Amino acid sequence: MTSFLFNLRNTAPAIAMLGLTCGFWNVHAQDENRGYRIHVGDPAPAFELTDLSGNTWSNTSLEGSVYILQFTASWCSVCRKEMPHLEERVWQRFKDSGVQLLGVDLDEPAPKVQGLVDGTGVTYPVCLDPGGALFKAVTVPKAGVTRNVVVDRQGNIAFLTRLFDEAEFEAMISAVEALVKAE
Repeated sequence: MTSFLFNLRNTAPAIAMLGLTCGFWNVHAQDENRGYRIHVGDPAPAFELTDLSGNTWSNTSLEGSVYILQFTASWCSVCRKEMPHLEERVWQRFKDSGVQLLGVDLDEPAPKVQGLVDGTGVTYPVCLDPGGALFKAVTVPKAGVTRNVVVDRQGNIAFLTRLFDEAEFEAMISAVEALVKAE
């Protein structure tokens, strides 16, 4: 059954079924809205962001690759707690497999964002989201910040997290691993 699912070319329904079938994660958590405007299976929203090094990233430049948008802010204690885990357990593990992790800081100036990067020790690119345009495209009004949006090679949402829950974090890692293997 697993090989059949991988032959479905890593569509979000196949990934959800794989998780359900193999027990990788609790799929019902992916059915809950939790402040998202987007859902698993939806196309990722269009975006163009600039990171602290001046590099530009967009949904079109990332086409054909698995990527994760990690929403954060310097004032968010849960974000600060999660970022070193993302660095060690996601970025360092998957960056050589073509997975791109992008921090997306909610509407803060570059010096403040640089302080967040320095304080958490992350090495993945962290981008500015002036006015919170991308954040607003993925969330409902007044939604909380700490979120990860995993996007598959076809540009569709494959997994969503909210806050930093160890079980959900491990499920996200399993989802990313499945997407990488599903070339």
